[in-house]
Amino acid sequence: MFVPPEFHLSAQAEKAYYELHENNLEDAGYRRFLQRCATPLLNRLAPGSRGLDFGCGPAPLLARILEEQGHQVAIYDLFFQQDTSVLDDRFDFVVSTEVVEHLADPMTALEMLWGRINAGGVLALMTKLVASQERFANWHYIRDPTHIVFFSRETFHWLAGHWSAAVEFSGDDVIFLTRPA
Repeated sequence: MFVPPEFHLSAQAEKAYYELHENNLEDAGYRRFLQRCATPLLNRLAPGSRGLDFGCGPAPLLARILEEQGHQVAIYDLFFQQDTSVLDDRFDFVVSTEVVEHLADPMTALEMLWGRINAGGVLALMTKLVASQERFANWHYIRDPTHIVFFSRETFHWLAGHWSAAVEFSGDDVIFLTRPA
């Protein structure tokens, strides 16, 4: 499901909204939140894997968590970590937490990320999933003005088929797409 473009925030208003978040590298609650993706991802990674945290925001805590476990992590964020040269590299994993729901053209971005992943590598995404159309109208997640696209499990099953990937869900909001070896 998509929010029509005429309701998208300007880039300036979107960045200002993100700057209201109080996430920082020392925030234990933020670390617990990110562990919902980091822990199952770490169970999938070979020692010393190279990855990309796409959409890391101003406080790349997930990258730090993964680096603490011996992985190398490049960071990119449209507003806060704008070195696009990292997007030319290849990785054993790409992780993107609470980002895909902000993308005006999610398929182009996901295809680009998928193209950066080595054989046997994984794309790890974290986003709330639409449970049903009936519950959508009252869902808290649609109240965030920067959330402009919403995904369901069916979306990720379709992507897995499109990419000949394996898909696995961890909890209610973490998705792993694994590239064939």
